[in-house]
Amino acid sequence: MNGNYSNASASSSSSLNSSSHDAEDDQAIATMLAEDEKLKIDHRLGKRLSHLDSIPHTPRVNGEIIPDVNDATQDHERLLERLATYDLSELQIEGDGNCQFRALADQLFRNPDYHKHVRKQVVKQLKHHRKLYEAYVPMKYRHYLKKMKKAGEWGDHLTLQAAADRFGAKICVITSFRDACYIEILPKDRNPTREVWLSFWSEVHYNSLYASADVPTRNPRKKHWLF
Repeated sequence: MNGNYSNASASSSSSLNSSSHDAEDDQAIATMLAEDEKLKIDHRLGKRLSHLDSIPHTPRVNGEIIPDVNDATQDHERLLERLATYDLSELQIEGDGNCQFRALADQLFRNPDYHKHVRKQVVKQLKHHRKLYEAYVPMKYRHYLKKMKKAGEWGDHLTLQAAADRFGAKICVITSFRDACYIEILPKDRNPTREVWLSFWSEVHYNSLYASADVPTRNPRKKHWLF
């Protein structure tokens, strides 16, 4: 009996601690949002790369196909060549299934650890504006939302669109796709107020992008994704 009570107490305490940490994160983010001018990303990178042609963005969810080692290696080499060509460098993001949200959090809030907040806001956008996104989801929409709420669930091209809409951001993605170097994702209903730059090693990993001379020093808590 005492053991069960002890376990229940520990579980309750853990839950309270988690809620407390989430509240602290939300409070910190709210403070940062209040200083919005400081959060807006310098548009020099966008101006320097304004000659890049973007392909039309079609929101889609992740498929079941993961590239084999040979294809993934070739894709990664192609991505690195493109980044070198445009003098861009990646801030390596932890590969724990949250990489898209971590990379977005780094770009939006200068801290990849705010990925839970970004995921929460993206899911809220998907939930409250269902008509904008439902047609792109080849499953029951509520199942998709339930799945996307879970920590570690990979983000997809639909969550990128929802992030652009939620945060009023132009999301610029340098990809490893053979036929698509650059994808630009714009908010649907307003002009963007900030730019977000990501790299996408196709179907494997997202990192946060900077001009090579401007990469901040942030050490991830764990090793970034290695295929």
